[in-house]
Amino acid sequence: MTSPTASTLLVVREIGADEHRAFVRRQRSVSFLQTPAWGAVKAEWRHESLGWFRGDELVGAGLVLYRQLPKVKRYLAYLPEGPAVDWEAEDLTAWLKPLAAHLRNRGAFGVRMGPPVVTRRWDAATVKAGIADSAVNRLGDLAPTERSHGGARVVAQLRDLGWRPMAVEGGFAAGQPQFVFQVPLAGRTEEQVLAGMNQLWRRNIKKAAKEGVEVTSYDGEAMLPELQTFHDLYVHTAERDHFTPRPSAYFHTMVEALGAEEPDRIRLYTARHEGTLVAATIAIRVGAHAWYAYGASSTEKREVRGSNAVQWQMIRDAIAASADVYDLRGITDTLADDDPHLGLIQFKVGTGGEAVEYVGEWDLPLNRALYAAFDLYMKKRG
Repeated sequence: MTSPTASTLLVVREIGADEHRAFVRRQRSVSFLQTPAWGAVKAEWRHESLGWFRGDELVGAGLVLYRQLPKVKRYLAYLPEGPAVDWEAEDLTAWLKPLAAHLRNRGAFGVRMGPPVVTRRWDAATVKAGIADSAVNRLGDLAPTERSHGGARVVAQLRDLGWRPMAVEGGFAAGQPQFVFQVPLAGRTEEQVLAGMNQLWRRNIKKAAKEGVEVTSYDGEAMLPELQTFHDLYVHTAERDHFTPRPSAYFHTMVEALGAEEPDRIRLYTARHEGTLVAATIAIRVGAHAWYAYGASSTEKREVRGSNAVQWQMIRDAIAASADVYDLRGITDTLADDDPHLGLIQFKVGTGGEAVEYVGEWDLPLNRALYAAFDLYMKKRG
């Protein structure tokens, strides 16, 4: 993805799924939420693949999900963790202005997007020290290990262009996570990644192997018979950890849609001890970016450390696939010892990776009255 010059004009228009997939294959990293298959997963939304063209050359792409305003044929256009354009461009106007014009013509009253642009990073040692410090309540209280000037430039440009940062709160407004935890893999061997984990993680991986935990992965049609087994454990996990589980049909749709797009796009992992399922996960990979998407674990037999075993196998497979990063997805930015999510952060910190902050989700109102009505509607729902 290269930046346009003053003498070139970018045009945004709808593209077919095949053209969109071909573009994604040429990129090192594109969110799985920006693949054509994700439109099929979100069947309750109308979806469209968009392309940015410089002449006949496709130089950017994105998946748009359209949510209709109640009783009115006007839509919020949503590009989760996208679009895949040149976010390093000196002037984002050339990329975002034709996007807004196209979506307005499609009946959108507003646009929401989540640029895949990093602003700050904190290594595992920094996060661990923050958790241990009673004076630290949030990641933002800690000096970052790395601060991205490019991320700061994107934030400044979005504000100048009239985009509004979304508050992180419940319901639709929560969107995709602004903070995630990732394990860098580029140029690292299994031994190096394992050595970077904390002592507890290494001990638990070793214990799982000693206890005879068997990890198996499935792809293609082989996943389908195991999906209900995964879902049963996932529902059990939801009841224990107090979150609302997705229905079984959602996972069947996701596995079928993503699996049909690329043979190695999605995999299901199970960890069993003496025949008993103790952990199960779903992993997704697009190019060199691998994600831990969903996980479940049994309350029984936790001492055999099935969750560590299955995570380690997913990391090993990501390394074998030459992935640059293993992404454990969302974390909260809160580090207070009374925060109910602290245990999840501590589990992820043990991998030796880093907390990563993205620029977050941003809105561009195209029709201020309808946008305000939608915003009020969503707040009442939430």
